[in-house]
Amino acid sequence: MDTLTLALNGTDGMGIIGWIIIGGLAGWIGSKIMGTDAQMGIPANIIVGIIGGLLGGWIFKALNILDGNGGMFWSFLTCLIGACILLAILKAVTGRGARR
Repeated sequence: MDTLTLALNGTDGMGIIGWIIIGGLAGWIGSKIMGTDAQMGIPANIIVGIIGGLLGGWIFKALNILDGNGGMFWSFLTCLIGACILLAILKAVTGRGARR
């Protein structure tokens, strides 16, 4: 299995719709945690969640934290952690966190 699909491994049965749902939820909750929800809409939350899932899956695989058999809960958690990391990187790069 490709390391970038680790976060999506638990959603094989749902396909792309499952990825969008899990990505959207993870992106939305991640944006709430990181304080960027007011700046983001539904499409941005979905994109952040899916990219965060890929990022989280890559990081977890590199650290040998998960082996890809975590199921739906670990897939969501991987997406959520990856989304928070992605949003923190975006805030640092764009400087939006320092304007408050």
